[in-house]
Amino acid sequence: MLLPLQALADISRFAGKYTGSVEIVKDDGDTDPRDMSVEIRAMKKGFTIKWTATTEKDDGRRKTKAYEVEFLPSGRNGVFSAAMTRNVFGHSVPLNPMEGEPFVWGRITNGTLTVFSLFIHPNGDYEMQQYDRTLADGGLDLVYISRLNGKPRRELATFLTKQ
Repeated sequence: MLLPLQALADISRFAGKYTGSVEIVKDDGDTDPRDMSVEIRAMKKGFTIKWTATTEKDDGRRKTKAYEVEFLPSGRNGVFSAAMTRNVFGHSVPLNPMEGEPFVWGRITNGTLTVFSLFIHPNGDYEMQQYDRTLADGGLDLVYISRLNGKPRRELATFLTKQ
């Protein structure tokens, strides 16, 4: 496990812009191409990750989703808390999953930067999303896994080329 300063130094190995694409197989067997990009930036006390995914529909429409999260040391070795909002004192804090907001955190282990997101649905079901970004020659290997109540829903894997 990494010490906090080692983990912050380690994030510089991931810093950069990466792009790639993946084919998403739908339940009916049809596929949707998805363009993906991620930008990882080291900061003085943490790092930010910005990622986008653009899906092209059969009729030619394009739908883009973009997210950006700032991560700060959590006090645990190699584990980072998401600073997604500010409290009344102006300090960065995570969102509240009981309010329908995602609870997000990250970690660095053995050349892999992982981001976890926990969503609690209105009926109490939970969804976990995991993004593993592993350093590879020329870029990152990306594996995305989504689980609903612990059961796998979707898994995607692709290579993102460093720009």
